[in-house]
Amino acid sequence: MVYGASGIRLPFVSAPIGSRAASWNGGDRRWSGGSRLGIVSMNNGFAASRKASALKFAYSADSASATLADSEAALVPGAEIDVSSPSIDQVETSDAPLSDPEVVADFDGETLSFDEENPVDTSPTAEAVEEETETAPLNEMRIIPPPGNGQRIYEIDPILQNFRFHLDYRYSLYRRMRDSIDNCEGGLDAFSRGYEKFGFNRSSAGITYREWAPGAQSASLIGDFNNWNPDANVMTQNEFGVWEIFLPNNADGSRAIQHGSRVKIRMGTVSGIKDSIPAWIKYSVQPPGEIPYHGIYYDPPDEEKYVFQHPHPKRPKSLRIYESHVGMSSTEPKISTYANFRDDVLPRIKKLGYNAVQIMAIQEHSYYASFGYHVTNFFAPSSRFGTPEELKSLIDKAHELGLLVLMDIVHSHSSNNVLDGLNMFDGTDCHYFHSGSRGYHWMWDSRLFNYGHWEVLRFLMSNARWWLEEYKFDGFRFDGVTSMMYTHHGLQVAFTGNYNEYFGFATDVDAVVYLMLVNDMIHGLYPEAVTIGEDVSGMPTFCIPVQDGGVGFDYRLHMAIADKWIELLKQRDEDWKMGDIVHSLTNRRWMEKCVAYAESHDQALVGDKTIAFWLMDKDMYDFMALDRPSTPSIDRGIALHKMIRLITIGLGGEGYLNFMGNEFGHPEWIDFPRCDQYLPNGKFVPGNNNSYDKCRRRFDLGDADYLRYHGLQEFDQAMQHLEEKYGFMTSEHQYVSRKDEGDRIVVFERGNLVFVFNFHWSNSYFDYRVGCLRPGKYKIVLDSDDPLFGGYSRIDHYSEFFSQEGWYDNRPRSFLVYAPSRTAVVYAVVDD
Repeated sequence: MVYGASGIRLPFVSAPIGSRAASWNGGDRRWSGGSRLGIVSMNNGFAASRKASALKFAYSADSASATLADSEAALVPGAEIDVSSPSIDQVETSDAPLSDPEVVADFDGETLSFDEENPVDTSPTAEAVEEETETAPLNEMRIIPPPGNGQRIYEIDPILQNFRFHLDYRYSLYRRMRDSIDNCEGGLDAFSRGYEKFGFNRSSAGITYREWAPGAQSASLIGDFNNWNPDANVMTQNEFGVWEIFLPNNADGSRAIQHGSRVKIRMGTVSGIKDSIPAWIKYSVQPPGEIPYHGIYYDPPDEEKYVFQHPHPKRPKSLRIYESHVGMSSTEPKISTYANFRDDVLPRIKKLGYNAVQIMAIQEHSYYASFGYHVTNFFAPSSRFGTPEELKSLIDKAHELGLLVLMDIVHSHSSNNVLDGLNMFDGTDCHYFHSGSRGYHWMWDSRLFNYGHWEVLRFLMSNARWWLEEYKFDGFRFDGVTSMMYTHHGLQVAFTGNYNEYFGFATDVDAVVYLMLVNDMIHGLYPEAVTIGEDVSGMPTFCIPVQDGGVGFDYRLHMAIADKWIELLKQRDEDWKMGDIVHSLTNRRWMEKCVAYAESHDQALVGDKTIAFWLMDKDMYDFMALDRPSTPSIDRGIALHKMIRLITIGLGGEGYLNFMGNEFGHPEWIDFPRCDQYLPNGKFVPGNNNSYDKCRRRFDLGDADYLRYHGLQEFDQAMQHLEEKYGFMTSEHQYVSRKDEGDRIVVFERGNLVFVFNFHWSNSYFDYRVGCLRPGKYKIVLDSDDPLFGGYSRIDHYSEFFSQEGWYDNRPRSFLVYAPSRTAVVYAVVDD
C-alpha cells in the first residue's frame, strides 16, 4: 500500500439498484464546551519533509534501536506524504493525477489471481523480536488463518460483479497489507501487541518508555518521580521517529517510577515546548478543581491486581443487548461507578432477560458530555467511574451472570483536545491524523485518523487487542463506521441503495482495509468475540467474512429502523402504512446479520425525544400513577410503545438492542451537566447549572408497581424471555403473510411462532383468520393487552386455537383469532 497515495479512489461502473432510503447526519457529537485547540499552532511545512519509504521497525533484546530495511522509495505525485515509520510495500505510479483511472490501469476489472501457497512478498524480511517483560509478557504466538481469495462475495451478491474492479483492488490492498505485516512484524498477533513495546513496560531491570513522535525535535520524560525536571531523563530518537528511555531500578531494587505517580512527556516541537500525556497511557485522572488530566503510571503490585474468576460466556446464537452508560446508571443525580454498576445494574440486566451488555464511554474522555465519543486516552478506562481493577471486577461479574460484555469502541475519530489527547501530539497536525481539512470532522469537531499509516494501524489494532486481552471484553460495537468508510463521512448524503454510492471515488479504501484487518485480527485471535459496526449506509459485504471478500463484521447496527420510527411518530398512527413498516424492518442484505433497535441513546439525548415521549409527551408527568385516571394519550402511548418494540425485535434482525431505561419508557431526556458558554462563533448557549438531575436513570420508576412504567418494564422482560425460549430472531424461517392496509393488520411467522399485530386505533376483529405453516394446536405465549403489562385483558389466555387445512394468505393452513385494537399477540404451536 502506498501511504502517500491514500487518497486514490477507483473508477466505477454504473449500476442503478432499487432504492434503499437512509440518511446519516453523523449524530451531534460536537464538543459543545468549545475547543481546546490553540495551545500549539501547526507549521504545515513539516509535512513536506516526510518521506514515503519502506521501513522496518525491529527491536532486539540487545539494542533498542530500529533497523532500516533497504527498499526502493516510492513518491506519489500530488499525494500527501507521511513519515511511514515502518512503511510497507510500494506501488509504482505514473505522473497522472490521482483521479485519472490510468493511475491504477493494471486493475482492469478481471478476476485477480491469488497464489495461496506462495503469496507475493512485497516487504522486507522480519527479524526475531524478543524482550523480557513482567507487566506485559509476550504471549505464545497465535496463528491467524491466512487470507482467502476474496471471491465469494460475487456468489453471494452477483450485482457486485459490476464493481469487481474496485472490490478486487480493495482486497489486493488488504492482502498486501497482511503480507507486509507478516513479513515485517511477524504477523497480526505480534503487530497488535504494540502495547508491549510502546508506552511504559517494566522488566526485571527497570522501566522502558517509548513514544512515536516524529515531529518532535526533543523529548524528555517528566513526572513526580523526577520532580518534573525536564533535564533529568532526556530521551533519544531513532530513525523512525520513536523516542525512548530506559529507567533502571533504584539502588534498593525498587521501581524508578512508583505506581500511581503522575507522568508526562515534554517535547520540543516546531511550535514550542509541549507537555503531553503519553499516547499509550493506561490510566489518567483529572484532579478535583483542575481542568487538565494527568497521565498516571499504572502498575499495581500483584496483591492489588484483580484476578479474573470466571470464563467468557459462550457466544449466544442471538444477541439481546442492553446498551448502558456507567456514569448515568444511578437513580441519584451523580456520576455512578464501576462498582455500583456491577452490584446494582448487572443483576437487573440479567433479570430482564438480556444476554449482553454494551457499555459506552469506557475509553477516557476529558469532556463528560461527549458521551464518551471524544476520546483523549485510548488505552485508559475512564477514571470518573473508578479504577481499572474495578472495571475488571465489573466484567468478571457479568461473565459470572452469563452476560457478554461489549465495548463501544471509538476508532472513527479522536478528540481535538490538544491538552489531554492525541491532537497535535508531536506539534504537527498530521501525526496520527490526516492534515488539513481531511483530518477534521466539521460536525463532530474532532480529528480523523490516517488509516493508511503503519503506526496508526499499529496503534488502533493494538488498542482493540488491549481491551480484549487485558479487560476480557467479549467484543465491540465500532462507532461511526459510516464516517470512516467515506471521505464525505456520510454528512449531508442520503444513501439510496445505488451501488455507485459504495464503490466510487468517495470511498476511503484505507479505512475499509483497516476495518478488514481489525476484524481479521479479532476473529482470528478471539473466535468467540463479537464485532458490530455502526453503519447507516448499507455498505454491501459489510457483514461477510474477510476471507470471502467482505469487511468482516458479525453484525450491522440497523440504524434505519430507529429513523423510520421517529419519522412515523411525527405522524398520526392512523396514517401509518403497514407495508412501509414491514419493508423498513426487513430491508437488510442477504446473509448479513443486523442488530435492530427501536431507539438507542441517540434518541434519548436532550434535543431529541424517546419513543415514550413522542407518544405521551407531558402527560407522562401527571398520569402514570395507577391510582389516577388515564388519558387517551397515555392509553395510546402505552399500547404503541409495546407494539413498536415487539415488531422491531420480531422482524428487525438477528440481534436486538435497547438503551437502559427505555424498556420502561424513561420519561426524561439525557442532559449532561454543563455551564453557560459562548461558542467560537459568539453564540451563547445556556447551561443547566452543572446539574446531574437529567443525567441519570430512574430505575425506581420501572420497579414501582403502582406506576404504569412498571407494566412496560414487565412487557420488555417477557419479550426478552420469549426470545430466549424460542430463539425466533435467528430462525431461518421468516414469512410475512399479511400486510393489510385497511384492517391495519400485520401477520408474520418467525421460527415456530405466529405474530399478529392490530395497529387499528379502534377496530377489534373477532374470528380473524391468520395463515400458518405448522399444523396443530396453538396457544398464546405473549399478549401486549395482558393487565400485567398495562393492558385491558381483552383476550382469554386459556383459549386454544386449532389450525385448519387449506391455503390462506399463501400459507397451507390457518386458524381464527380475536385481534383487539392496538394489540400484539404471539402464538406458538403446542407440542403434545
